[in-house]
Amino acid sequence: MKLGVVGLPNVGKSTLFNAITHAGAMAANFPFCTIEPNVGIVAVPDERLDKLAALYNSKKIVPATIEFVDIAGLVRGASKGEGLGNKFLSHIREVDAIVHVVRCFEDDNVTHVEDTVDPVRDIGIINLELILSDMEAVEKRLDKAKSMFKTGDKKYQVEAELLQRIYDCLAAEKPVRSLDFSEDEQDYVKGLFLLTSKPVIYAANISEADIENGENAPLVLKVKEFAATEHAETLVICAKTEEEISSLPESEQGEFLEALGLKESGLKRLVKASYKLLGLMSFLTAGEPETRAWTIKIGTKAPQAAGKIHSDFERGFIRAEVVNYQVLLDCGSLAAAREKGKVRSEGKEYVMQDGDVVLFRFNV
Repeated sequence: MKLGVVGLPNVGKSTLFNAITHAGAMAANFPFCTIEPNVGIVAVPDERLDKLAALYNSKKIVPATIEFVDIAGLVRGASKGEGLGNKFLSHIREVDAIVHVVRCFEDDNVTHVEDTVDPVRDIGIINLELILSDMEAVEKRLDKAKSMFKTGDKKYQVEAELLQRIYDCLAAEKPVRSLDFSEDEQDYVKGLFLLTSKPVIYAANISEADIENGENAPLVLKVKEFAATEHAETLVICAKTEEEISSLPESEQGEFLEALGLKESGLKRLVKASYKLLGLMSFLTAGEPETRAWTIKIGTKAPQAAGKIHSDFERGFIRAEVVNYQVLLDCGSLAAAREKGKVRSEGKEYVMQDGDVVLFRFNV
């Protein structure tokens, strides 16, 4: 999973990126501090792995990972190349989803490219640049489809009609993700790599003073109201505090969070929101060599899940021996779970569930 962190300059993107990746991206009080995108690979927090590894005496734990890409601040005119915009927009095309960081704090010491703090206006600036960039790309495809349709090939009529629907949506200043598509249309749209077709989480970056009542801060409520119109999720986060948390030893982080009245770190909340946004979950494999989490789409069947481990597993799939993670822990061992009839033998039509501990049987 690859998430692009975007926003106007000086809204806290790189600070948040530093906090969640420990990658040490440069953060400074001037636009275009980030030019080449910083990339950080983050382990998905999953307490199940430690408990499972202890049960199997595993030598190694391999968590699932998320790749975060810190994309430079966009400004008005980015779609036309302003502020190195075209280069930055190309980086967004490569991600699975967007984390749109929005400034929801006042600070005279941190300049704002628009001079005042207005999160909904800021969202509009970014969204419009993405829409304009998509319009240009769709217009080229539409002209080509119309031209090919004149040759008499009816498949280009279907393509032209779909592209026209997308173009009209963009012309109305609405993102492509606001449209409904059939399964076939979804595959086609995915191949267009449109910026506004990507799902979005709005990260409302608040001040340390607003942590206690962040969910109801006036600027945050404005972001939530806007996000609701797009059926998007809003994640309230204080990037500055998250950076402080990430600098602490892991053993001290829980105590620090508790003192702030927070149940879990921003990273954990962002990972959960991202999994939900993209319809993802994890199944687990365990043994003495390693305990590992594997990320798959919700609804994935057993053979395709096996293919995540190795293509031979999918090609030669025979069956999956499955036990629920919590049931396995309660039983105390795989052998005990077998004795109690808790280990199931599942075939090719089995739909994987989050937290399944699986042993795949295959023959190639």
